[in-house]
Amino acid sequence: MTDRQPPANATTASDAESASRAPRGMRIIDLKALQARHIGTVVDHLGIEFLEMTPDMLSARMPVDTRTKQPAGILHGGSSVVLAETLGSVAASLCLPPGQRPVGLDINANHIRSVTEGWVIGVCRPIHIGRTTHVWQIEIRDEAQRLTCVSRFTVAVLGG
Repeated sequence: MTDRQPPANATTASDAESASRAPRGMRIIDLKALQARHIGTVVDHLGIEFLEMTPDMLSARMPVDTRTKQPAGILHGGSSVVLAETLGSVAASLCLPPGQRPVGLDINANHIRSVTEGWVIGVCRPIHIGRTTHVWQIEIRDEAQRLTCVSRFTVAVLGG
């Protein structure tokens, strides 16, 4: 038995499978257009603003105000989860070809530090971008760059 390597230009089954998968990075789109897609949604209602996008990162900020606070005067944990799920859902959708869409399977959040005013900034990065599932890590920090919440979001890929 000899060890034979396929020619460098050969197409293998794994190459064909990889070609049919979602791209490994996010498509870059205009942030104003992205913001406009969310008019009239919870994103708009809570004042979430998309800030930056690269092929492997999406960020947004959310005000800490009467819309996002709990009665105790601190940022409501549910508001942080809305920011995290928004970032993960948008990032996942930007990795998918036309005809496919992400739907949330699971989200968890650990609330590390309370925030009483200003803005929190969420940064979303992929942990796993697969054919049928994605896993996203979202870190939320206050304006002093202190970690306030860490979240992990899993989506199923439907369609296509």
